[in-house]
Order: sequence, then C-alpha cells, then structure tokens
Amino acid sequence: MERVFSGAQPTGNLHLGNYLGAIRNWVTLQKDFECIFCVVDLHAITVWQEPNELRSNIRELAASMIASGIDPEKHVLFNQSQVSAHAELAWIFNCVARIGWLNRMTQFKEKAGKNRENASLGLYAYPSLMAADILAYKATHVPVGEDQKQHLELTRDIAIKFNNDFGVDFFPQPDPLILGPATRVMSLRDGSKKMSKSDASDMSRINMTDDADTLAKKIRKAKTDPEPLPSEAAGLEGRPEAKNLITIYAALTDANVADVLAEHGGTQFSGFKQALTDVVVEKLAPITEEMARLKADNAYIDAVLAKGAERANAIAQPILKEVKEIVGFLNS
Repeated sequence: MERVFSGAQPTGNLHLGNYLGAIRNWVTLQKDFECIFCVVDLHAITVWQEPNELRSNIRELAASMIASGIDPEKHVLFNQSQVSAHAELAWIFNCVARIGWLNRMTQFKEKAGKNRENASLGLYAYPSLMAADILAYKATHVPVGEDQKQHLELTRDIAIKFNNDFGVDFFPQPDPLILGPATRVMSLRDGSKKMSKSDASDMSRINMTDDADTLAKKIRKAKTDPEPLPSEAAGLEGRPEAKNLITIYAALTDANVADVLAEHGGTQFSGFKQALTDVVVEKLAPITEEMARLKADNAYIDAVLAKGAERANAIAQPILKEVKEIVGFLNS
C-alpha cells in the first residue's frame, strides 16, 4: 500500500480552515493509504513558543485529529519531537540542499517579513526538516495546500540530489495530493484573506471549539454583499465573501459549487446563512464535543502519541540507518 505522510503545527486555536483544508481530507485518505500523521512540534518552535502552551497545543491538535476521525490504532499518530530521525535526517538534508534553493522559498519571505535578519535559522531551514519528515518514512504521497507545494517540490529536489550524489536509488519522489473543494477557507470578515488564528477578530473564523450559538452568531454576521446568490459559478467572480460561504457549504455537504448554486441561487444571504448554520452545527458539533472530552484526558492523549512514536520509530530508524551507511558514517 502506498504511504502518506502529513503533519500540522500545534499552534492552537484550530479553526474550520484547518479542518476542511487538511484534517478532514486525512480522514478520507485512511481508506486507501497507509497513513502517518504527525504533530510537527519541531516546526512550531521556528518561532518562539511558551513551553506550557506548546504542550497544551500538541495535545489539542492530537485530540482534534482523533475527534475528527483519525484512527490511531490503524494508522500512526505521534508528535515529531519523539522521533529523533526527523532532526537527524534534517541535518543531512541541510548538507544536501543548496542555499539558492532555500532563498527561493516564498513562505520564508512572507513569514520573516522585512525583519528577515532577525528570523531564526530554523525558520529558514524549515523546508529541509519538512523533507526529512516525509522521506524518513519514504512516503509516496503528501497532502498539501497551495502554500506548501513549493516545499514539496524542494523535497523532491533533495531526494533527487541525494540519490545522484551517492549513486543510489534510495529516496522516492513523493507526489502531492491536493484534495477537496475547500483547500483554502477565507476569513468571514474579508473574503480576500485566508482564515487565520492570528486575525485580531475572533469573528473572522470558525473555531473548532465554538459552541452552536457562537457558530450561528459568526455566520449571521459574516460579511456579504447586497446582491442575492447567483445561480452559476461565474456569478461569484468579484464576490469573494459570497464565494467563501458557498465553498464552505459545498465542502461540508460533499457537494460541488455548481450544485449548491443550483439549489440556493436567487435567494438572499439571510436565508442561505441559516442553511449554512444548520450544516456547520450538524458537522462540527459532534467533533467539538469529542475534542472537549479528549482534551480533558491528558493521560490518554499522551499514551496515544507515545505509542504512535514507537510505531513511527520502527519505520524511520531502519531507513535512517541505511542513510547513515550510504553517507559513510561509522555506526556500531
């Protein structure tokens, strides 16, 4: 069976964009792939994290994955820092990757901003660690959003260069999996911006911890325009907020945008927002309740992650041992 690797940062305050853009798709992938799911806490510390908050966020993300349908018995779920192969292989890849390659990474430029000289070296070398995450398991497929495609291309470049440098056919070139109609969920207050936990307004996002009343209030107050919904997708051009709400509805109901517009075209937003609220509450309320139950049991979450780390180590360590032999390290 082909192997999928995917990870998410434990940054806290999970929202609908995280669920629709990543976690829900991972649940689907479990049917057809051997899956390795990782809470990438090493990536999280590329910017400073308050230690107790980081621990809490690791557990929250693991709880959200399980509550959403990730099965830690059939597949592997762990946090990255418990498997040393990630850091060890990342250093080897730091010596394979070229500075020119990393200089082209647009995400570093965006995150570092104008104060680039004060960004951490970890933030700059983030793509090498991402390559190690994937190739430590010889994953064949990686579900990625548009903002991660460039990093996956770098992973493929590193795999190719490693194989060429050492004259081996060792690492595969993993293929991207871009799934679902809502890979990018936008802000409820500004349809041109991605939904984000860093937005100052909590009304801009649907949090995975929001109760039904809060969900209804946020959707009711979501920004729209004065025109009724169009009957065809072409009518969404230039209407980012309308497009966002339609896309969310389509994703949660496993429909396409055209079908949603055929059903709701011509209606006012007040009516559509009620229909959207019903769908959001129906889909998210059970996940929210299960998340709360799991978050209250730290011992269970820690045990799941520890067991997952053991299974991840069992896959990664033999691969890392072969890499060390290929590179020329002396191992006992």
